Amino acid sequence: MKYQLGDKILVLHSNEEGEVVDIINDKMVLVDVDGVRFPVYMDQIDFPYFKRFSEKSFDKSGAEKKKSKTYIDDIKKEKTTSKYKVSEGVWLSFLPVFDKNIFDDDVVENFKLYLINQTDNPYNFIYRINFSGSTDFELKNQIFSLTDFYLHDVPFEEMNDAPKFEFEFSLINPDKKKAPHFETTLKLKAKTLFKKIEEMEMKNEPTFSFLLFEKYPDKVEDVIPEYTNTRGLLYDASKAKQNLEPARSVIDLHIEKLADDWEKLSNFEMLSLQLNTFEKYYNLAIAHHQPNLIVVHGIGTGKLREEIHEILKNKKEVKSFVNQYHHNFGFGATEIFFQY
Repeated sequence: MKYQLGDKILVLHSNEEGEVVDIINDKMVLVDVDGVRFPVYMDQIDFPYFKRFSEKSFDKSGAEKKKSKTYIDDIKKEKTTSKYKVSEGVWLSFLPVFDKNIFDDDVVENFKLYLINQTDNPYNFIYRINFSGSTDFELKNQIFSLTDFYLHDVPFEEMNDAPKFEFEFSLINPDKKKAPHFETTLKLKAKTLFKKIEEMEMKNEPTFSFLLFEKYPDKVEDVIPEYTNTRGLLYDASKAKQNLEPARSVIDLHIEKLADDWEKLSNFEMLSLQLNTFEKYYNLAIAHHQPNLIVVHGIGTGKLREEIHEILKNKKEVKSFVNQYHHNFGFGATEIFFQY
């Protein structure tokens, strides 16, 4: 092996010096350049010693010329886009790790997953990977501006099971003008995966990536509900479509989640607030063309569940809904499947 852990290296395309921090396989290594880690092929790096010697210049007397000082203000701030071949935004990046099969062909053994933040904001995030509706891995952490974050390894054979990658983001530094949280989901089919690998190899790049979001969304003020004589509170969906806030894949209608002073509310006011919240996120799910929505209503007396089921029976966008056992919510949730 040409390179070992701790070796100083030169990235040929950017002329930056770094250090080998991990050996991925016999063709690739993970390097650290100024605190930023990224994978490269070994033919894209070299030892820096020849560069250091060739850069030395001498005056007529043979003495080495001293370099002029460079001050912080003179250095142009650059984003790390070139290292990942991605533009501005937050991305999920896949690094295939290859191995040899019995025919000595290169085959993908697993994928190293990285979250890449090419924005100026740091985020809290929750990451989950689901197979057949069951969460296989979950991680809560933070990612800072213009950095990457290693998530975990996923075996190649598991990618054939149509995994769903779920993310929930929130700002580390809260901004009243920005949304309190943002959810996004990536569903990856085997056909798309193979196509991405082919494109990656044709371009001679070590990774391929999917955009999760370009800019963190602005906050949208809640629409004030209106009272009607028959159904209590009514959510105005037409106003929501003017400035959509992020949808949610799961909404929790437990009253203590919706109001701080819920103990002061009457039963009618609590039920009205719960139904209004349901209508709001139902309409947002439709506007965002979500495939499904989980509504957590609890078990209790069943009044809220019955009201929601009655509403769903008259919704043309509802393909089906089911109140069956869920590994996270027991029998206290209804899953809605939409048709468009």
